Formats: sequence, structure tokens, C-alpha cells
Amino acid sequence: MTSQVDQSEAVDGSDGGEGRLGPTAPPGRQHPPAKPIRRLDRVIIRFAGDSGDGMQLTGDRFTSETASFGNDLSTLPNFPAEIRAPAGTLPGVSSFQLHFADHDILTPGDAPNVLVAMNPAALKANLADLPRGAEIIVNTDEFTKRALAKVGYAADPLTDGSLQAYHLHKVPLTTLTVEALKDSGLARKDAERAKNMFALGLLSWMYHRPTHGTEKFLRTKFAKKPDIAEANISAFRAGWNFGETTEDFAVSYEIPPARLPAGTYRNISGNLALSYGLIAASQRSGLPLFLGSYPITPASDILHELSRHKNFGVRTFQAEDEIAGIGAALGAAFGGSLGVTTTSGPGVALKSETIGLAVSLELPLLVVDIQRGGPSTGLPTKTEQADLLQAMFGRNGEAPVPIVAPATPAECFDAALEAARIAVTYRTPVFLLSDGYLANGSEPWKIPSVDELPEIAPDFADGPNHTLEDGSEAFWPYKRDPHTLARPWAIPGTPGLEHRIGGIEKQDGTGNISYDPANHDFMVRTRQAKIDGITVPALEVDDPTGEARVLVLGWGSTYGPITAAVRRVRADGGHVAQAHLRNLNPFPANLGSVLKGYDRVIVPEMNLGQLALLLRAKYLVDAQSYNQVRGLPFKAAQLADVLWAAIGTLEGDESND
Repeated sequence: MTSQVDQSEAVDGSDGGEGRLGPTAPPGRQHPPAKPIRRLDRVIIRFAGDSGDGMQLTGDRFTSETASFGNDLSTLPNFPAEIRAPAGTLPGVSSFQLHFADHDILTPGDAPNVLVAMNPAALKANLADLPRGAEIIVNTDEFTKRALAKVGYAADPLTDGSLQAYHLHKVPLTTLTVEALKDSGLARKDAERAKNMFALGLLSWMYHRPTHGTEKFLRTKFAKKPDIAEANISAFRAGWNFGETTEDFAVSYEIPPARLPAGTYRNISGNLALSYGLIAASQRSGLPLFLGSYPITPASDILHELSRHKNFGVRTFQAEDEIAGIGAALGAAFGGSLGVTTTSGPGVALKSETIGLAVSLELPLLVVDIQRGGPSTGLPTKTEQADLLQAMFGRNGEAPVPIVAPATPAECFDAALEAARIAVTYRTPVFLLSDGYLANGSEPWKIPSVDELPEIAPDFADGPNHTLEDGSEAFWPYKRDPHTLARPWAIPGTPGLEHRIGGIEKQDGTGNISYDPANHDFMVRTRQAKIDGITVPALEVDDPTGEARVLVLGWGSTYGPITAAVRRVRADGGHVAQAHLRNLNPFPANLGSVLKGYDRVIVPEMNLGQLALLLRAKYLVDAQSYNQVRGLPFKAAQLADVLWAAIGTLEGDESND
């Protein structure tokens, strides 16, 4: 869903507030609600229920309408790995958190202001995250003795006074949904399934979300089952009308559109942005895009998305296993395509031999690793950043590979372009390290114009490149560009450019098989020098006052929580500098001097300190790790506490001196 934002519209909050209320109402409700409207600058909502209750769909629809309204937003889907986890149990709870605001935001939020709990398990699993005074909307129909006992409730929390610290709304969502659909002709069990749409309608009324997009979506989704489409729409409208008429909800809320730079925006997830980035790289390089992949959570969405774009010359191959997937992608690269393989941590382990082959062949190849909790199968649907060292060193021999890591869902688009630029320019495989948080999370993305995108020049070999001693011309497949150290890329079948490839060491220049010790030493060092010499942007440091003694350095998806924490510290008078790495191999040339410019360097990571280990080894700085591996992103509040502690320690040391 896209929306146009011009500067005057973005600044004029009133135009995006009450002026839009009428058109957002379902048919028959064309006027603003008579109830009081309270203006907020932001809100955090979490939908939670069984994995079969449609919480991801509900959250996604609310997010889409929020994006079309013009709010800035950030999301956190959180769901079990099982296709259908046990109903009514704590492990089976699926949730979707959305943070939206009238200003720039960076995270899905630390604590929900509103929890929609479809059953006792959803309430118990999420209650600890709620601040005092939060609103809880519960589906009372599911709070049966059996359901309560299943999750360990000895008494009903809706009646025992344990929720007095919250604003509790008891709503029989299932009963109201079935009543709304009594004339639909659906069986009761089928009608009950629409209760998530009733909840969506209620929340859409509470926060003045547009509704026409959701109704259009439902008619499209269930085009072959119009009775199901109309039932869901009826439940959705009933939820809206319930909010408008019930006395339990005395106030509705308004969050005006955010002040965004002028442009055309759409809501986008990390995996979708990455898919579009790969297509853009294909178009800008003139190379056909080939994806060789085996389905694996949380990377499969990229395969699904790219398979829809044959009109852009995209070819997708769902292989029988991870090894076949990358083998096909490398073969496509040899044939002159932009070869890509997508996977997660377990798949990287299986692909490692072929990645090493790509290093030896010196062919462009993109290895997209959407990181998840590990080791082994680990936590397939939860996020982690624990594949950095695997990407750096997880191959036999000296096999250096560049690494690019996006910071936000929208930045996955740019990271894909950057990874393709490096791969094609330097004739090397490149790791693109995203993670589950970025892949499934979403935010507004300003759609760039095509002429803003970088050009990527393959510069295929088109003739002999070496003069032999006898004066004749020949093609040497390992004769390198003096600036990039890249070898020529010759498309197979080009007359006069026949050459040998394979995993056995090659002789410099000729590409013939060579077991010569000195040649091997030279080739190993040359491949390393090629990676070390890759041109990457200098590291930018955000230190507005220049008085900071503490630097917080992050990479990947920690950007949002870190930046939010830095804002909190600065708002309270603290001085802290911030920098964030997109290029992890090679590091930016100025990284060492940046690190040495601060008394303390804090490195938050969703692993046990992998970047910190690399920084300590390379730059001999006392980089201090702050780590968690809980399958969830950091919270801004916890990182702010860490930064304050670091600032306080330095000030304490200074006073003791």
C-alpha cells in the first residue's frame, strides 16, 4: 500500500486527523463518532492469541491501514515455529506488536499500551510486558475453567482482582461475532473464525484507522469464496460499530500522520525490501537474476516473492536441498547471471563448501543469510545475530568473503544493491546478513526513483587480454584488474575465451592448475588483498556535542533499539556518541581511529559478543559487550540503562582521580 506525502500535508496534522475520520468509517457510519477523541503522539498495540486465531493477519491489516494513513510505524511479529501449535497453550501463543506515531520512531516499542488477548494463554504470556495503566481487551468467551487450567491459572484473572492495575475491557468477541453473522449461512465454527476481524474492527474504531483497504483486501483474498469474504467484512464492521456504541469504550484516540519527507511511501517488510533490492540490482547491472534456494524459515518469503517477478527476467529454482540451491546459483553466476542463494544459519553450514568454491572461482554470488536463533534447528521463528563469525570464518582454508548487514527493514533494499555492487565489481561471493526481526518487521519506505539507484557494471571480458612472448594474443582468466584485483568474467561459449575453472588452486594469470607453493601463497594473499581493498563508505559518527566519552557501536538490526536508547540518554542530558556498521568485512577504513577516539566503546549484540571479539582482535581496543540471546530484539530502556552506567563509571573514575 502506497501513500503520497507532500511537505504541506505532512506538517498539517489537522488535515490527517479529524478531517479524515468520516471517510474511514464503514458504510452506514459516515460521521465522526460522538464520543470524545483524545489525541496521542504514539501508541503500541499487541494482538495475541492462538497461532490459529489470525493474529498475524490482523496485525498486518492494521499495519497496512496505519501506513496508508501516514503514521510512522515499526512492527514485531512473534509466532511459534509449529504450523499449528497446541491450542490454548503458552508455547502456542502468536502475537503481533505495532508501534505507530506522529513522529519518527525506530522500534516496535518496549511495552504495549494496549493488549488484545484472545484467550487465557495470550493474557498470561504477555501480561508481564504491560506497564501499569495499560488497556487490556480480552475475549471473555475463551476464559473457561478448562482453558484457565491449561495455562496454570488457579482462579479467573478477570474476576480475582489481579488485573486492577490495568484498564480491563471484557468483550465476548466470539459471541458477538457469531451474533453478527447469524444470517450469513455459515456454521457456528466457521463464523467463530471471524472473531479476529471483529477485534480488528474494534481497534480500527478506537484509533480511527481507514477501513476501505481492509474490506478490499478481504474481497480479494476470498474472491473464490464470496460468502467467506462478506462474513469477514460483516464481522469487521460489527467490531467497528460495537466500539462506537458500547459504553465500555468511552474514548477513541487519534494519532495524526507523521511529518515525513516528501515522496511516495509504502509499508515494507525486510524480506520484501530485500527481494526488491535484488530485482533492482539485476536491472541496474543488466544481469538476469537467478535464485537457487531451499525453503527455510525465515528466508522463504524471498523465494516466494521473487517467483512472482518473471516479468523482470527473474528465474527461481526451488532445489531439493541447500547444497543444490547454492550449486545452481554458482553455476548461474558462471553463465553470466546475478546468482543468489537464500537461507538461514543451518543452511549456511551446508553451503560452506560451495561458498569456498566461489571464493576460488572468483565469481560474483550473493549469499543471503536471514539469521535466526541457534544452534542447529534452534528457534526458527525468533531473531538472533549469531552468524557473524560463521560468515567471517566458516569455511576451510583462507576464504575471505565480504559481509553487508542492513540496519532496518527498509534498508534491506539498499543492502541488497550494495552486496550486488561488491560481488559484481570484485568478482566475489558476498554475505548479506539480515535476521528474523528485520525480515518479518515492517516500516514505511520512501520509494526511490530509478535514477537514484547506483549503476552496477559487469564489464564482461570480450576478447584476449594478454600478449604472449611470441607476440600472439591470449585470454588469461586470472589476469587481474590493477585497481580492484578482480579477475575477468567471461561468459562460457564466447569464442576465444575458453578457460578452466574448478576448486583446485589456479596459477596466477593463466588459471592453469598449480601445486606450486609460492603460487599458492601468492594467490591466497591476493584473494585476501582483494577483499581488504574493497571500497566501502567511511563510518559516520553521531556525536552532536563532541563531548561524549562513550561510543555505542552496533550492527544489523540493533540500530533501532540503540538509536532509541541514545535519544533517551541525550534527552536526559547525557552525552553519548553512536555509530553503526553496515560493512563488516572489510570494516570502514576509519573504524580504528573512531574507536580510539572514545574512552569507552559499548557493543550491544544479539549474540555473545562476536563483533566485539573482532574489534578487540583487529584494533586492540577494550570493546565492551552487552549481549542477549532471547530470540527478541533489545528494548530501548535496557540499553539506555547500560549507557548511563557506562557514563557514570567514567565520571566516577574521573572523580576518584
